[in-house]
Amino acid sequence: MGKTVDRIYHAAIYVRLSKEDGDVSSTAKAESNSISNQKNLIKDFLKDKDDIIVVSERVDDGYSGSNFVEVR
Repeated sequence: MGKTVDRIYHAAIYVRLSKEDGDVSSTAKAESNSISNQKNLIKDFLKDKDDIIVVSERVDDGYSGSNFVEVR
């Protein structure tokens, strides 16, 4: 029969500050609730995905679509 190939996918987690969640600037927290919740949801989803390896985690905490500034 045919040979099965186990594939491993390399993935990056990308989370971004929610417009409604600006709590990181008002307190001494390391990251906002929005960022923490997004990370937890993604990691929970990936728990039983043995074929996906997270190789990078990117966080835009403090920048939303409403305050993003283009750098030239």
